[in-house]
Amino acid sequence: MPYSAADRIATSWAHLQELLFQDTWDGRIGRFRSPFVYRGQRSKNYLLTTSLQRLGGNYFELEHHLLRNFRKYARDTAASPAATASVWDWLALAQHHGLPTRLLDWTYSPYVALHFATDDLQAYHQDGIIWALNYVKAAEHLPDALRDALRQEGSNVFTSELLAPVTDSLRNLESLQAEPFVLFLEPPSLDARIVHQYALFSLMSSSQSVLHEWLAHHPELYFRVIVPAQLKWEVRDKLDQANITERVLLPGLGGLSRWLHRHYSPRDGGSDSGFVDDSDMR
Repeated sequence: MPYSAADRIATSWAHLQELLFQDTWDGRIGRFRSPFVYRGQRSKNYLLTTSLQRLGGNYFELEHHLLRNFRKYARDTAASPAATASVWDWLALAQHHGLPTRLLDWTYSPYVALHFATDDLQAYHQDGIIWALNYVKAAEHLPDALRDALRQEGSNVFTSELLAPVTDSLRNLESLQAEPFVLFLEPPSLDARIVHQYALFSLMSSSQSVLHEWLAHHPELYFRVIVPAQLKWEVRDKLDQANITERVLLPGLGGLSRWLHRHYSPRDGGSDSGFVDDSDMR
């Protein structure tokens, strides 16, 4: 996706704050209440393709088989949902544990998104990016049945309990409307990582629908903030001081080790060649 008029390049830490919190004032209640969700990526060249789409080939033919086999073999694990759990619970669990799905990770927190744009020292030679998507306005493009469910609940995002009575399968979801649409799904609190990352998922109505292509037709729904490579070290140090770290966002020994590894790495050791994207914001 080429740069658009909505793209902003941060020139300093203070300017970055202005950009991240733009358009968050709600005059109806006299409070700052953001209608945006955020996604941080280590390179400005990354787009909004799902892990399922990144499989390549006829990935859309594999979605059902991936999820079916995940449900089959995960039933004996402690994390397995109840036998009566909806497909939406299983999809959230599968995404959380790294299965290729049509879901994308987002967060309500611009600082959590900023963490994932700056957590990989091997990407410090590249500009990072924060996507901000207005999930409140995006809900206006939903099919009538889904909009009615949100309206009755007084919500702008779905839980699995709210979504399941309206549509109980991925195939049925796509049949609700001829035009593609995106909805946002709050996962159950599967573990502390979900909670600490203030996380939710985007879900396109079709596995072949690409979110950034859909947004290109709805430019009023999003903006992007570019985090220049030369600003990343300052951003990273200030996030660490604010306790936005792997130790907090990825609770456990793995997150602790990643935080310590990065925190004690020398500045001149993080600007070499390319990197592999193994981000926990999938």
